[in-house]
Amino acid sequence: MEDTYGKLISELAIENDKRIVMLVMDGVGDCDNEGRGTALQQARTPNLDALAARSALGLILPVATGVTPGSGPGHLALFGYDPLVYEVGRGVLSALGVEFPLEDCDVAARLNFCTLDAAGHVADRRAGRIPDSENRRILAKLKQALKPPVGLEVFLQTEAEHRAVLVLRGEKLDDNIGDTDPQQTGVAPLSPTRGAHKSSPTARIVEKLLGQVRKILADEPKANMLLARGFAKHPDWPKFAQRYRLKPAAVAGYPMYRGVARLLGMPVVARPTTAAEVCAEAAKAMADHTFVFAHFKYTDKAGEDGDLAGKVQRIEEMDAALPTLLAAKPDVLIVTGDHSTPPSLKAHSWHPVPVMMAAPYLRGGDGGRFEEVHCRCGQIGTIPAKELLPLAMAHAGKLEKFGA
Repeated sequence: MEDTYGKLISELAIENDKRIVMLVMDGVGDCDNEGRGTALQQARTPNLDALAARSALGLILPVATGVTPGSGPGHLALFGYDPLVYEVGRGVLSALGVEFPLEDCDVAARLNFCTLDAAGHVADRRAGRIPDSENRRILAKLKQALKPPVGLEVFLQTEAEHRAVLVLRGEKLDDNIGDTDPQQTGVAPLSPTRGAHKSSPTARIVEKLLGQVRKILADEPKANMLLARGFAKHPDWPKFAQRYRLKPAAVAGYPMYRGVARLLGMPVVARPTTAAEVCAEAAKAMADHTFVFAHFKYTDKAGEDGDLAGKVQRIEEMDAALPTLLAAKPDVLIVTGDHSTPPSLKAHSWHPVPVMMAAPYLRGGDGGRFEEVHCRCGQIGTIPAKELLPLAMAHAGKLEKFGA
């Protein structure tokens, strides 16, 4: 596995007691919503804007120009892991997020409960965002009725709302399995054995299991099928603490993001959900850690629901909570997202993500507001997201000089 830039940063990394905090407002980036402005532009954000006046602004590319990132690649890039080198399926992240004890032979997948119409087409990819209690009830029904082949164990576990985790355990399993989620409504679920996956024995097993699921859930009014994606095995990657000589902590309420942290050996120290809780827990974690990853989910959730007003509201909630984090005085504070989620698209997008960094040794503050247009003109410029953490480390005095 070749990651030249990451290897260089690892060789230059040195320890000190400076604190770096990375506040990730999931899916915060946007487009202009037919001339009405982005969610950041529409939001009333006096605290974020006051911070922008004395901070460096810019844009980050999670993967590459024009490439729409998933949440996994988006976060790996924020942590300095090149997502084109360090690839992992969403299933592993979800399994680690719910603390499932993955073994080397296991294959994991992320599941969505969905609603199929009478024609067998996906009418709702999220089954109305059923509550956790309904998720658990239906999974119990599946566990009781599913009949996997001899020698195969099937584990099903609730993640949150309509999301669940599937883990297959047995001998000689492979992860060459196609996603069944078509990522749109009005069409049938995809086959896990299509195209390049038709040679996979495990994909054929998955196809049969999902056929059983459809029959078992046929009488359910909303969650009458499962969509699967991100089939993968647990990879063996360099751990965050050793790679960067940082003592990390994760503050994240949603399981998937805890999973990304655990994949890199980053301990999860709190599970907040509200903006106020995220900032308060991040401030606490600074006492014992030199890097704190703080995650806020609801900006992304509103974007995926097409709820522009809701996304504006969530941004304003984070703005109101920000003084708690600022009062803890991190040496370097990054505010950004893992990708853009425009409400007009109801999905992740390829748009570069706004970033703000409050740090020592800036070339003055960029002024303006924390929003996409001002960020486009800032001193950070437009950079690959994998370079953001090394930039923060440089400002914190955590990188030695390269060469003589």
